[in-house]
Amino acid sequence: MPGLLSCPGGLIVIGITALFSVHIKSEIWTNEVSDVQFGRLGSRVTLTCEGYHGRSPVEWRLNGSSVQQWQTLISEGSLTLLSARQSMEGNYSCHDGSGTLLQTIKLRLGYQPHFLQISCRVPNHEKIYCSWNQTKKTHLPTTYISSYSSKMNSVLTACKQEHIGENKCTITNHSFWSSPKVYINITEINPLGSNSTIFKVDLLELLKPDTPEAFEVLQVEGQPTQLLVQWKYPASWTADNPSAFPLNFCLRYRPAGSNYWSKVETEDTTSLRIMDALEGHLHQIQIRAQDALINHSQWSEWSHVLEARPWTEPTEESSNIPFVNSFPVRTTDKSPDSSIDQNEGFGLLVMLCLFAAFMVAVLLTIIALLWVRHRKQDNVKNQELTSMVKMKSIPI
Repeated sequence: MPGLLSCPGGLIVIGITALFSVHIKSEIWTNEVSDVQFGRLGSRVTLTCEGYHGRSPVEWRLNGSSVQQWQTLISEGSLTLLSARQSMEGNYSCHDGSGTLLQTIKLRLGYQPHFLQISCRVPNHEKIYCSWNQTKKTHLPTTYISSYSSKMNSVLTACKQEHIGENKCTITNHSFWSSPKVYINITEINPLGSNSTIFKVDLLELLKPDTPEAFEVLQVEGQPTQLLVQWKYPASWTADNPSAFPLNFCLRYRPAGSNYWSKVETEDTTSLRIMDALEGHLHQIQIRAQDALINHSQWSEWSHVLEARPWTEPTEESSNIPFVNSFPVRTTDKSPDSSIDQNEGFGLLVMLCLFAAFMVAVLLTIIALLWVRHRKQDNVKNQELTSMVKMKSIPI
């Protein structure tokens, strides 16, 4: 498995830095203004006014404003930042007692190089692609020197970089079989120092082909339970002679909606026929590849999912359905049957509305009859009470 080794002060780092340091500085820092000073965040940083001659006090300004006295110390024309912070970065200027400008200094603050996070990809037997990222941002202009070797502390070979500041490189001339392990050495350099990270790569374990290409699924005429799957070797796989390094392929498929895949593996071929597809069902199919000579190498990523339905016996209804890439495609044109269904649905809706209106009318009629009956009963009771009162009022 890949391993991470640090080599901050070893002979490899010293050799690389000595060989390339002059070239690096001319590459990445010549575009800065002449008076540029770099400092480490969190440390004391001292700026010196070279135009100061000791005749009068010096005034220091940051971006045109006076510097904060409680954060700094001024002594004999020098300005000391007690604990440099990111907010202290900028353009400093020193002035004499009359306000005359003596010197300007552009201050850049950051950190020394730290260890890098390196990853490599091996898509075939001929190339190794490596990239890296900082584990700690330095906030300073940075360059990288990349190299590799087959053994620790052995002769270093340059890892090809398109640009010296890029964080990726390519190895194209390594002997894969004679040296299945490679030590990638990335040296990060900035104005505050340099640091190297060594990454051990096991090519046999990292070998991982790209996904097969030109992947397609076809119907087999007259076979309602079969599907023909075809593909091509990935373009990145030893294009000159792919048969010298055959690939194994793994095909998986399932009826749409199922949670279970069926798998079939095949060696050094670019087509396969599924024999047990469910008749009339839509299927999902994917494929991936693996080096056939190194069975413990990695499988490629699965291809995108293709959906296909096996061949079905043509009928009068399906004879007018167009086919695209050998698969039936439903059209959105309205047929006479669909308009009839819509008319029937509309008629049913009208009938339901009429029935609801009838039921409401019946309910209202019943309520009205009950109310009339209740009123009659109240009138009868009132008449009886009136009669009883009259009878009691007649003298005996």
